[in-house]
Amino acid sequence: MKKNISCPCGERITGQDEDDLVAKTQQHLKENHPGHDYSRDEILFMAY
Repeated sequence: MKKNISCPCGERITGQDEDDLVAKTQQHLKENHPGHDYSRDEILFMAY
């Protein structure tokens, strides 16, 4: 199960599980990188 992702801005995001990781990543993008919206599948593809 993938629980970590690194944003190109340098932020590392860790979730309790894949659903939590996707939610936290989407929130980070909304707050810090407006206009950069990624789907669950795209986020999990980049996660590790």
